Amino acid sequence: MIKFVLMVNRQGQTRLSRYYQPVELSRRAALEADVVRCCLTRKKDQCSFVEYKDFKLVYRQYAALYIVVGVTDTENELSIYELVHNFVEVLDKYFSRVVRHSDFIFTVQMFYCLSINQLCFVSQQSELDIMFNLDRVHIILDEMIQNGHIVETNKSRILAPLTALDKMADG
Repeated sequence: MIKFVLMVNRQGQTRLSRYYQPVELSRRAALEADVVRCCLTRKKDQCSFVEYKDFKLVYRQYAALYIVVGVTDTENELSIYELVHNFVEVLDKYFSRVVRHSDFIFTVQMFYCLSINQLCFVSQQSELDIMFNLDRVHIILDEMIQNGHIVETNKSRILAPLTALDKMADG
């Protein structure tokens, strides 16, 4: 089960947080700081799965942003690792569509490069794009994860509510 999802920048500032198990507000800041410190201090050649207290952390870096997911010990780390990648692909698909169909100014481009035995994924989605559209990012995340369980991975179905909202806004 997923306990939380965090999106943080290289400076350790939380840009998005979603908790699926209750955590007191007073403890959230300390938990986030400790989790972020744990992930950001790791070297690039180290594994993206970290044992942390009574749960595991799965994280991925995309340009200047880190996405960190806290999961129970019974959760499959590779499925969460792929979920994070899928989440970023959905963000790219939505924001690149927004660029083409409205007056928003975004610099959303995805570059794929092949590195040794893995696909290196670099996003030029800026931190500001995420911050100024936090409501949209939360909708995407809520379509993918509910009550700490993955409920949808199909990009078109995830984006359907946002597509409907955008059509209503356009009139």
